[in-house]
Amino acid sequence: MDIDTRSPTPSAAIDESLYSRQLYVLGKDAMLKMASSNVLIIGLKGLGLEIAKNVALAGVKSLSLYDPAPVELQDLSSQFFLSEHDIGKERASATLPKLAELNQYVPIDVVKDLTPELIKGYSVVVATDLPLSKQLELNELTHANNIKFISADVRGLFAQAFVDFGEKFTIYDQTGEECKTGIVSDIEKDGTVTMLDDNRHGLEDGNYVKFTEVKGIEAINSTPENEKVFKIKVLGPFAFQLEDFDPSWGTYEKGGLYTQVKLPITESYQDLKTQLAKPDLLTPDFAKFDRPIQLHLAFQALHQFRADHNGELPRPQNEEDALKIVKLTKSLVSKFPDYFESEDDLNVDLIKQFSYGARGDLPGMVAFYGGLLAQEVLKACSGKFVPIKQWLYFDSLESLPESEEYPRTEETCKPINSRYDNQIAVFGLEFQKKIANLKIFLVGSGAIGCEMLKNWAMMGIATGPDGKIFITDNDTIEKSNLNRQFLFRAKDVGKK
Repeated sequence: MDIDTRSPTPSAAIDESLYSRQLYVLGKDAMLKMASSNVLIIGLKGLGLEIAKNVALAGVKSLSLYDPAPVELQDLSSQFFLSEHDIGKERASATLPKLAELNQYVPIDVVKDLTPELIKGYSVVVATDLPLSKQLELNELTHANNIKFISADVRGLFAQAFVDFGEKFTIYDQTGEECKTGIVSDIEKDGTVTMLDDNRHGLEDGNYVKFTEVKGIEAINSTPENEKVFKIKVLGPFAFQLEDFDPSWGTYEKGGLYTQVKLPITESYQDLKTQLAKPDLLTPDFAKFDRPIQLHLAFQALHQFRADHNGELPRPQNEEDALKIVKLTKSLVSKFPDYFESEDDLNVDLIKQFSYGARGDLPGMVAFYGGLLAQEVLKACSGKFVPIKQWLYFDSLESLPESEEYPRTEETCKPINSRYDNQIAVFGLEFQKKIANLKIFLVGSGAIGCEMLKNWAMMGIATGPDGKIFITDNDTIEKSNLNRQFLFRAKDVGKK
């Protein structure tokens, strides 16, 4: 399918009954920008599919998939649109039919070859499970052509994301919140504005405001033909100061309303090659403030390990492979003197845990990170909300069960030729047996409930002889439900 011939969704064609909840959050302008964006997703294992599913449901102009690799049994651990009947088939082609059912307004196709000419036709390119050398090559092309680029990996309980939206990316609305407004009590000669009746203004330093109905200083009033915007400095919860106020404009008499004005801002993003050496790291958990740089090195070491071992990942709980990952990570320490004084600053235990579970592919982790990265795609398309800048590393080691009850050794975590092997690699066989016999009662099967059911099914919860899942939800399925989950279809609207 030629992406250049696809017609964008006209404004009148936005299905408000389907997208109603999303319109509340994003607004029509953002939705129209999304409806003119072509998105390419590379890699259709669990993480790639989660991103594709969420982007398709959200509504973009077109969605293309690339993954010519054959389906393997282990893919079924988190890839919920594949089955055992698909093993051996091309991964992207096997995924397409069920993915295409999600949203009739989003055309989805499979591309066979990633040529520069093809890639230049996309607004956003997302790469998952791609070797670092390929990521660098791809990002060099996208950065040079102002194409938004996201790369990501989830390895067991560890996750990585990189975002490059180009050298000049415009953010039209940083927060998505309604603009603050209020009544003016007084405007002093130095430009200090106080609120009526001690009402909090809710503004921040650097915000912009406009005024109407001010008596005595008519020069600051905005009209539909001439909007006058002022940058402010917050003096307290009930007062702010206009930075460029001129006392010669007059003396305040009475009245006046202020309204916050959101002006576009421009952010500059560096390419992957630059950011590998000098990363901009977000800290998602301040209890683990030292983790991002440790994982920045660990993921690079993992890429090198795979390059040295014909694409293979470290074996579960294998000490030999873990020590190789540690050695490769230590070899990178000297390149980051701002973070490490010596190799002794490296958290060896953390790096080993990273290696032990690197073959893991956990439904909960890919669902969480896939949802997060799909939001980054929507930010790239719409310019609404602030994107990641530029690396986000995350780990959930707290999710590991007690080792005394569920021992994790090379023997207990080895593959058993089942669809749960990539989960056993992280938690061990005894844990898998335990969750297979759980009894769970789920109240509500809407958007969150459907995600829970999907993840439980992929994990193998209640698949044992003593396991069972009970569900209750007396609500009727509405059309807007189809935009927020993937288990219902149009034929289900009106049913309970």
